Amino acid sequence: MDRLVSLEPSNVVTIRIEAGQRCYGELTLRNVMYTMPVAFRLQPVNKMRYAIRPQSGIILPLTALTLEITYQLSPNSSLPDRFPHCDDSFILQSVVAPGAAVKDPSSTYDSVPSEWFTNKKKQVYSDSGIRIMFAGSLILAQLVTKGYMDEIREVLEKSDPSWKAADSVDADGQSLLHLAIAQSRPDLVQLLLEFGSDIEAQIRAGCSPLEAAAASGEGLIVELLLAHKAIPERSESSTWGPIHLAAGNGHTEVLRHLLLKGANVNALTKDGNTALHLAVEERRRDCARLLLANGASTNIRNASDGNTPLHIASGVGDEQMVKLLLHKGANKDIRSKQGKTAY
Repeated sequence: MDRLVSLEPSNVVTIRIEAGQRCYGELTLRNVMYTMPVAFRLQPVNKMRYAIRPQSGIILPLTALTLEITYQLSPNSSLPDRFPHCDDSFILQSVVAPGAAVKDPSSTYDSVPSEWFTNKKKQVYSDSGIRIMFAGSLILAQLVTKGYMDEIREVLEKSDPSWKAADSVDADGQSLLHLAIAQSRPDLVQLLLEFGSDIEAQIRAGCSPLEAAAASGEGLIVELLLAHKAIPERSESSTWGPIHLAAGNGHTEVLRHLLLKGANVNALTKDGNTALHLAVEERRRDCARLLLANGASTNIRNASDGNTPLHIASGVGDEQMVKLLLHKGANKDIRSKQGKTAY
């Protein structure tokens, strides 16, 4: 026999790092002896950084005991020096303790005399294989920002389901999906979706992942999000929806994906413009043509000025767009709130 206790679920202890919270993880020790109690002592090599509760105790035959390992962050630091893995090590000692009993049947937090582990007449087993992995929102946000694919997967796999790690946000309220989109990393987006990231999660500014991807012209990411049933309409707290962001920024392929997935071609922004209004204003002719080919109305008046797309095209001096809109049935006699026609 090479050990008296087994480590559960593994020799890797996951410690969750969250702002303003105690940073700790759990390790379960199981006595593998059928008839004999086992005494144990677990000590960190870096005693200034870690605290263990209980640090020693008695484990009855074939029973288990869960230890709590607390990590102390360095002053003025919100993250460990190295993550997700670190080089910190621990020494687990165990020894058969015939006749030893737990004084309080409801607790195994007994202090075991240190001489039990130094007695040369006893066989003391020593294990230095315990390792630490750091998890938590700030850890994952940093890993996504750096694009460390393998480490992200490992931390997500080791995280407790109740943490909802894939929905973590950084210190600025950005979700992991938003961070991956900002890095132009469809592979990271796919990974996060595999682990159940909320596809409609909004950042503090109110932008959904699909809106962020549409604004940036990330066609492949937009396809991924739509394939995972992202809603192609404007989220309630957003000023512009995906179709408006794509059209206004000239992202024709993104706009095509959105329209194919059923985005409302005449949907309004919060301030009352259609995607066609925005495409015309920004002289995004390819986007305007695509919108018109998909049934965009040429005669909707916006909320602010009562202007139609034709008013806007005339106002910016885009003669080609004026001709296109007239060809598509634009009514040149519609008046704005100021009582003006397009020309």
